[in-house]
Amino acid sequence: MKIIAPSILSADFSNLSQQIKAVELGGAGLIHCDVMDGHFVPNITFGPLIVNAAKKVSSVPLDVHLMIENPDNYIEDFVKAGADYLTVHQEAAIHLNRTISLIKDLGCKAGVSINPSTPVEALSEILPFVDLVLIMSVNPGFGGQKFIPQTLTKVEKLFNLRKYNGYNFLIEIDGGVSSSNIKEISKSGVDIFVAGSAVFNADNITEKVEELKNLVSGE
Repeated sequence: MKIIAPSILSADFSNLSQQIKAVELGGAGLIHCDVMDGHFVPNITFGPLIVNAAKKVSSVPLDVHLMIENPDNYIEDFVKAGADYLTVHQEAAIHLNRTISLIKDLGCKAGVSINPSTPVEALSEILPFVDLVLIMSVNPGFGGQKFIPQTLTKVEKLFNLRKYNGYNFLIEIDGGVSSSNIKEISKSGVDIFVAGSAVFNADNITEKVEELKNLVSGE
């Protein structure tokens, strides 16, 4: 099953409740929350308070992506705020096994993400333990960036590793996903498509989510 996960990084925060309801009407399967600290990435977004606000109005699970240094210090706060999936970066988690175990011990599904320059091989030892792998298809920090086509090779490697080893993680992609490329991206083996500006900058948010979902529904 293919899942559209609109990123509220691109939403109108003065109208967040209505915008979340609009993407849910279009068939969004997750709400993606990009958390940035201004250190791991060159931007600052929001913390647990906004995640909690989204949780109160969302009828679908929250997919929280921590682009932050020292993620272990904040995991409990984000789980309490309502994260259903909590993803940390391989590049930021020094003791990744311990971090993934902490997330799971707190009752949350655990994900790991890698930047465009990080090879899939860096995840080989953690793949048996994660629920989700997020491939960044732009350099993280800002919305509205152009998709990096070479990341599809990484998705294909992940897809094959999952198949041959019997792993159960979902494959997610984030960055530059749009109506013009989502079908090609889907063919590489992606399960979850994060779309920010492509959704929230559209004239009709609900119809845009429906369009993206329809484009991958036959894959």
